[in-house]
Amino acid sequence: MPLQDHLPPLSREFVSHFGEMGSRWGINRTVGQIYALIFISQRALNADEIAEALEFSRSNVSMGLKELQSWRLVRLKHLPGDRREYFEAPGDVWEIFRVLAEERRRREIEPTLSMLRMAMLQQPVNDADRHAQERMRQMHDLIDRLMTWFDDVQKLAPETAMQLMGMGATVTRVLEFKDRMTGKGASQTKKTES
Repeated sequence: MPLQDHLPPLSREFVSHFGEMGSRWGINRTVGQIYALIFISQRALNADEIAEALEFSRSNVSMGLKELQSWRLVRLKHLPGDRREYFEAPGDVWEIFRVLAEERRRREIEPTLSMLRMAMLQQPVNDADRHAQERMRQMHDLIDRLMTWFDDVQKLAPETAMQLMGMGATVTRVLEFKDRMTGKGASQTKKTES
């Protein structure tokens, strides 16, 4: 029985939405839909099943699977007695988030940090260059700090990270209170207002 006969409306909606969002995340629609189908599937799927369920050509599915493998978002699986390759998504959504964040960092953030580091090593030749270099330094410092924080979060157990995320507003209030007590909050507010 074709897989599409087993794809309920809610699953179809999810797969369709993921395809639409894919282009906003830097992947094409086909790859987004393939990933969504694999993610919600109760079992590993082979390329023929994916092509049939999504009504894509086999070659489009193969290219999409290669891209998903390069992002480490799907795993190859072999079933005993079956020569076909099957694909599954990691079961833990936290692991998926980690892999996706690591890949985006490697592909997008690290090259930006590298360019900023190189720019800061250059000798400015005029005031415009000094101003630009200072702005780049500020950007580098912010990204670098965020990446250090992210590395710390990555080391946390998933349960601890989820608790930390759930404390967002509480942590913000505590930090604002600390700033008011030390006088830092008022001076920062005055700086941003002027």
